[in-house]
Amino acid sequence: MNKVKALISGVALSVAMATSALAAGVEINASSTGLALQGYDPVAYFTVGEPTPGNWKITATHNDALYRFASEENKAQFEKNPEAYLPEYGGYCAFGAAMGFKFDGDPTLWKIVDDKLYLNLAKDIQTRWEGDIPGFIEKADSNWDGIADKDPADLQTQ
Repeated sequence: MNKVKALISGVALSVAMATSALAAGVEINASSTGLALQGYDPVAYFTVGEPTPGNWKITATHNDALYRFASEENKAQFEKNPEAYLPEYGGYCAFGAAMGFKFDGDPTLWKIVDDKLYLNLAKDIQTRWEGDIPGFIEKADSNWDGIADKDPADLQTQ
């Protein structure tokens, strides 16, 4: 019985360590396991022009976040120049960043503006954001330096 407990404890500890090793920092909107963009391929927004689920077998890690790709070609493009494909504001909602908050960015609610990928939280939020994209980007860019390293929950209590 003690061997079984020791084995289970060892496995649990290994999983916990592996999970925390993969987890991205608060500046990137990623799952607790470090998966960014909810598994969507960041390159496909630019090449296919639509959200495309990545393959769990084709991945790359950047800034402790795990990205999935629909093809090896997309992965290679990403690895050459990740900054060209990463969503702005770490994948958080662009409108939220303009307001000084960090809300989930929905990978299916997206827009490319000046070769940069922006995500929004919900359709109504995206519609509002689209009412003044340059103004909201300017506000979000200005806010991002002050909120990038803060936990999203801490921003909501201020």
